Amino acid sequence: MPELVLELNGRTWTLDPSRQYTLGRDPQGDIVFDDARVSWRHATVSFNGRSWVVEDHGSTNGTFAQGQRVHQLDIGPGTALHLGNATDGPRVNVSGSQAPAAQPQQQPYAAQAANPGWAQQAPQPQSPQGGRQAPQQGAPHVPQQQGPGEPYVQQVPGGGAGAPPVYGDRSPTTFHQFSLGRVMRIGRALENELVVSDLQVSRHHAEFHSTPDGRMEIRDLGSHNGTYVNGQPIPKGGSVQLGPADIVGVGHSTFRIVGDRLEEFVDTGEVSFSARHLTVTVDGGKQILKDVSFGVPEKSLIAVIGPSGSGKSTLLKALTGYRPANQGDVLYDNRNLYKQFAELRQRIGLVPQDDILHKELTVKKALKYAAKLRFPADTTAAERDARIDEVLRELKLDIHKEKKVTSLSGGQRKRVSVALELLTKPSLIFLDEPTSGLDPGMDRDVMQLLRGLADDGRTVLVVTHSVAELAICDKLLVMAPGGAVAYFGPPEEALNFFGYDTWADVFSAFENYRDYDWAGRWKGSQHYQMYAADIDAIAPQSVQMPPMQAMKPPKPQGWMSQFVTLVRRYVSVIASDKGFLALTVILPAVLGAVSLLIDSGNSLLPNPVNPKSGRIIPNGTATTVLLILAVGACFAGAANSVRELIKERVIYERERATGLSRSAYLMSKVFVLGVVTVLQGLMVGVIGFASREIPKEGLVLGSATMFELSIPIMALGFTSMMFGLVISSLVKTAEKTMPLLVMFAIIQVVFTGCLFTLNGAVGVNEFSYLMPSRWAVAAAGATLDFNKISPPKDGGGTDPLWEHTLGAWSLDMIALIVLGVICGFFVARFLRRHEPEVMRK
Repeated sequence: MPELVLELNGRTWTLDPSRQYTLGRDPQGDIVFDDARVSWRHATVSFNGRSWVVEDHGSTNGTFAQGQRVHQLDIGPGTALHLGNATDGPRVNVSGSQAPAAQPQQQPYAAQAANPGWAQQAPQPQSPQGGRQAPQQGAPHVPQQQGPGEPYVQQVPGGGAGAPPVYGDRSPTTFHQFSLGRVMRIGRALENELVVSDLQVSRHHAEFHSTPDGRMEIRDLGSHNGTYVNGQPIPKGGSVQLGPADIVGVGHSTFRIVGDRLEEFVDTGEVSFSARHLTVTVDGGKQILKDVSFGVPEKSLIAVIGPSGSGKSTLLKALTGYRPANQGDVLYDNRNLYKQFAELRQRIGLVPQDDILHKELTVKKALKYAAKLRFPADTTAAERDARIDEVLRELKLDIHKEKKVTSLSGGQRKRVSVALELLTKPSLIFLDEPTSGLDPGMDRDVMQLLRGLADDGRTVLVVTHSVAELAICDKLLVMAPGGAVAYFGPPEEALNFFGYDTWADVFSAFENYRDYDWAGRWKGSQHYQMYAADIDAIAPQSVQMPPMQAMKPPKPQGWMSQFVTLVRRYVSVIASDKGFLALTVILPAVLGAVSLLIDSGNSLLPNPVNPKSGRIIPNGTATTVLLILAVGACFAGAANSVRELIKERVIYERERATGLSRSAYLMSKVFVLGVVTVLQGLMVGVIGFASREIPKEGLVLGSATMFELSIPIMALGFTSMMFGLVISSLVKTAEKTMPLLVMFAIIQVVFTGCLFTLNGAVGVNEFSYLMPSRWAVAAAGATLDFNKISPPKDGGGTDPLWEHTLGAWSLDMIALIVLGVICGFFVARFLRRHEPEVMRK
């Protein structure tokens, strides 16, 4: 086997073909470079049985040969390599002459992990075609050495037990000199000392300054997306003193103070991501996710597949923080996602299976409202439009920007959902079944889109049922029934690992052998040793964290700004739906007109006293008309809102995770739907009362009796709309809303008090107090004096809610409004169930 000689700065190393050599800044490596442009573990050189090969391990600045960046290259005598820069980076010359053999200097992982630092999953070498290469089968496996896919820990130069953590193997992006007494302000505006060109950052975001005792502190300047210390938000406008190991987060940038120097790290997407021993237990102690561990290299595409019941959706929720695992950790570039969710949520994109945009809007307008909600309030319209246009061009959607989302094909709609997430430049993107329901051509287009996103510097994880395009992925995670890992590694080796020719056979085996220990087979395999065995060597950042319930993520905008944006968006959605607009006018007109079919003298006044019996003759017309109008208002109000929350549930869940205010969202619905419903109630009342004889003087508004009678109808429609929101927040599917709507309307008919006497019916009367129709009819009945129009039979007592007094009318209206407020409280509580669980703790 041929020996190879490497020459660097006058030193030579003779390489032994039986082992692998590590090149980088790591002092424990084989060939060490003292150059900041070289990554900590930059590349490896090994003999694959046929030739010597250099493999770049996802280094930040690259490995170059003849001016071209290479990921894997056969080398021999005469080859010259540049690390970190194609022209003036450290040059390594390759020859075949003899020299003393290089001695390995390896340190056990346990010893490395004992030192503080930020660990990073080592990326897989990449082929010229963009895919990741599997380790060469001819190369011997040396357990004590770092092989492809194994994690490693960076030692902080000049550090020790108290040295601050560093991002993986990356050097600081920028250095800033910091002198005592000087204030350094951070923000998007050009007049700041530290200009951060990130739309997530406010124009004047925060500032560093020294305290009288010589210590440093960071002060928030009322930023919209917040300033973070070790992943925890500091109070808006507040300040925090910084220790030597503290890291300050501002948008996609982080800062740390080292002596008199401020080091800046910019998250450009080159981040690792790993899950460690994730276990999810549901009620009854059943585990639906069992000890899931894997590490994802930076700038890679990972597919997650598995049969139904294998825990794919549960895993996705655990990885994104929507439903944190009961046990285990999720590490974003070695930072605990659950504990630092407030900051890291801005760097993670999630595309659910359902569309997260309002289909009634055009692509450009939908993205415009999304950008308005996600970016700081001080972001200008021009800045938002520029970012939207940039994303549309990147995803080739610029030619469709004026089309309605509903008119696009399935693949194009999925691109629009991806475009929404790309607005904030996330480093990590999760997708849940993006190809579900698409034909094979669109399936391929979407997967190629994801491949391109990964190649452009993002890490992409996609949960999918489709196995046709797995070859373009870098890694494949196969979940077995019961929520355990059955395989993790290169997709091209997966079928061979299972011993089948097709994925249909693999899934059939999962079904036929559900009790088989698939996880045990995986953990006992060579693939596990190569791709997942050392996941525990990753040492998460060790900083003091406050209790999770103390976290309250800041919102990108103030409450009123979000409310106004949500109202404008909702009005745009309604205005673009011509059918809904027509129905909002036709429905109350028809319901009001139905009451006109009841004539019977056309009077809603009390009848005269029967001279023979001396008793008042009941006016059945008044009670019947009021019953019809009340039922119409109930049905119209509830119908307006009963589907509104369930149809937007996926949108709400995602926007809530990015900082949407729950109360602002709810109040925008209440405001818009309330205006629509109140106007409908007014139309119903005017149509129903205008042509009838009514009292000339009311209890409250004097001669404006018709409007006074319409007020309870309007309030009833509003409260029924609130009941509809309760239904919409409770159900799991939109199909369940219609039966509940009909049931609600029928119950209101029964408890109006117009069909039978409620007063005096023990239990029934008390239960009727929960029904809005009871109070609305009572308020209108107080104005019409229902105790005279429909006197009690058999000498029974009069209904106190129908008394022709201002007090009775006021009580009825207050009770009606209180019911609406109570419904709003319950809707807010039910909405809370559809938020990321980590935000609720």
